[in-house]
Amino acid sequence: MATVSFKDASRVYPGADHPAVDKLNLTIGDGEFMVLVGPSGCGKSTSLRMLAGLEEVNSGSILIGDQDVTNLPPKDRDIAMVFQNYALYPHMTVADNMGFALKMQGVSKSERERRVGEAAKLLGLEDFLTRKPKALSGGQRQRVAMGRAIVRQPQVFLMDEPLSNLDAKLRVSTRTQIAALQQRLGVTTVYVTHDQVEAMTMGDRVAVMKDGILQQVANPLELYDTPRNLFVAGFIGSPAMNLIKGKVADGGVQVGDYVVPVEREVLARAQGDDTLTIGIRPEHLGKSDDSQGIAVDVAVVEELGADSYLYGSLAGLSEEERLAGPQIVARMTSRHPIDRSAPVRLKPTGTVHVFSNSTGERLS
Repeated sequence: MATVSFKDASRVYPGADHPAVDKLNLTIGDGEFMVLVGPSGCGKSTSLRMLAGLEEVNSGSILIGDQDVTNLPPKDRDIAMVFQNYALYPHMTVADNMGFALKMQGVSKSERERRVGEAAKLLGLEDFLTRKPKALSGGQRQRVAMGRAIVRQPQVFLMDEPLSNLDAKLRVSTRTQIAALQQRLGVTTVYVTHDQVEAMTMGDRVAVMKDGILQQVANPLELYDTPRNLFVAGFIGSPAMNLIKGKVADGGVQVGDYVVPVEREVLARAQGDDTLTIGIRPEHLGKSDDSQGIAVDVAVVEELGADSYLYGSLAGLSEEERLAGPQIVARMTSRHPIDRSAPVRLKPTGTVHVFSNSTGERLS
């Protein structure tokens, strides 16, 4: 097993006006499951491919353990990669696909069969070893790709959106299997996804990226509870955090005709900002019992059984302002019907985050 270290690692594509990955500094512990997450084009897959040796590192360095692998070819890095499209050989059986890399390395037939058999047992593929990929479902092909990585017994697993070709139900079951498998094997794993639910449920730690720059690295709950900036706050969580701009007022931040209470020392950190953005998770926003609270015009109420989600916008806005303004989401735990003909008052019932509009950084 091994640690992985990115040290000021940058990748600039020819003709690009800014780096795809800009001075990435990230250390992944021995046996850790690290998830790189962010929107399309944020540099997460490029970072993974730099680690794999499939992309050039223009500046900085990458270490696996104590070895600088920045300029090593992929075959000398002791890594195994699971691709988005699985990249299985269609003319080979499952067993041959899983053992092919070992065959290329000159591993004996008996040792190949032993390792393939162990991996197949681990992944529930024992009954499929003689089949070809076309006779397998998407989930089974994904497990074969995992098996091919496992038999090589690498220092590091690299996974590039391996669940994106699966249907929603299968993705949920497979992600728990991958996380459990990684814990059992204890192999350092770097996993790339654009799905923040995947990132939150699978990773020991999660690295959030935007425009090639690392925004925050933390365990999933820390990211959820203490996002460093507006981008992380809006990206992590489903439904997303409510981010509402308001004017700095005595005792808080004014949204419409209601002042959301904010501690004075937090307001003091605003350093002259006239407006701030407050962030409230949907579960920390509840229906007010009095006339106090943020006035919201209700658009839709989603009934999900145990919970329901109210979706709306700040009351009193024109159609154009409503479309351009923030969507307000609140999780309602009661089953009482909500009157949509009049604005509903919502009050914070938990943590209120405060962000600077000038820097985007969290002040609270």
